[in-house]
Amino acid sequence: MVFHGSRKVARVAIEMAMTETREQEKEYKTKFLNDGIRTAAVDYGGDFISSVNRIIERAVVAAKREGVIKEVHADEGAVAGATREALSMIMPKAVGLNVGGKIGIARQADHISVAVFFGVGLLHLDEVAIGLGHRAVSSN
Repeated sequence: MVFHGSRKVARVAIEMAMTETREQEKEYKTKFLNDGIRTAAVDYGGDFISSVNRIIERAVVAAKREGVIKEVHADEGAVAGATREALSMIMPKAVGLNVGGKIGIARQADHISVAVFFGVGLLHLDEVAIGLGHRAVSSN
């Protein structure tokens, strides 16, 4: 099946969030860049409720650092909003617990997707949760 537009970018963001090593991240980044999709990924761990702002900030900083977005209000807001949307999907499982995992970000033209893939829980008693957010911004 061939995905186009927002579905394709969402799939790539999920794949980036599920990478297991930095080497795999770099390999995927190169592969997706050859398809015209810019990507970033960043690890995160901590208490969910007190970490929401830091998770959003890390996503925006990673997207800027990797050239996924420009340092303009609309791009930064799109990543922040998509990250918040992704986090809202895992919130019912994560409230009051620790999370740890990775944030994946992908952009092609005017489609931006952010995926969060986290273990949620205490010690080794983790649940697994994935959240996904999408925004459209001008590709100028």
